[in-house]
Amino acid sequence: MFNPEKPPELQVSQWFNAKVPITLAGLKGRVVVVSAFQMLCPGCVSHGLPQAKKLVERFSSAEVAVIGLHSVFEHHDVMTPAALAAFVHEYRWPFAIGIDKPDGKDLPKTMAAYEMRGTPTLLLFDRQGRLRRHYLGQVDDIRLSAEIMGLAIEDANATRDDSINIERRLAAALIDPDADHHGHDHDHGDDCGCGHDHTHDHDLGAAKPTASPVTAASQAKR
Repeated sequence: MFNPEKPPELQVSQWFNAKVPITLAGLKGRVVVVSAFQMLCPGCVSHGLPQAKKLVERFSSAEVAVIGLHSVFEHHDVMTPAALAAFVHEYRWPFAIGIDKPDGKDLPKTMAAYEMRGTPTLLLFDRQGRLRRHYLGQVDDIRLSAEIMGLAIEDANATRDDSINIERRLAAALIDPDADHHGHDHDHGDDCGCGHDHTHDHDLGAAKPTASPVTAASQAKR
């Protein structure tokens, strides 16, 4: 069973814009944002990747690490490493981008390990390496920035109670447009911009005032 308090390591076959391979373990102490995408996914190109670029430009790299993860689960013949290299160069994405290691027959390995259900998917980790958010589709810029700031405020050795208190204050301050749907099956329609329908599959704990500090919101299924 997936444990957000001890999430699996990224499995990457090749890196772009990175001098050495990147690991979640090596990034502990910083807030980590992983933006999983496909270069032929409209929602990724129009929102997910530009949002990741803005995060790089607005947050200190010493405090917040932003990573792109090319998780290909369709059209494998055209979304090749060579095509991705050209895509990264053409759009000049300013953050490290890894290729999710192919499984050879099914979903790529990181995508499968995190039970992702489509792209764009955004994973948000705290300074201790715990998975705190798991979003499918377009995440509002203000909400995401507030959640990143909430995690940045937390001490690297924050206790569970400290984390819960910050979660409560954050939940009280933010208006959640999906508040009525947490914990229930629902259709996301074309919210992710990929042209497919997605349904809620499982819940790792919605972002509510009484929730565990290790939370995941808007989990969905392709």
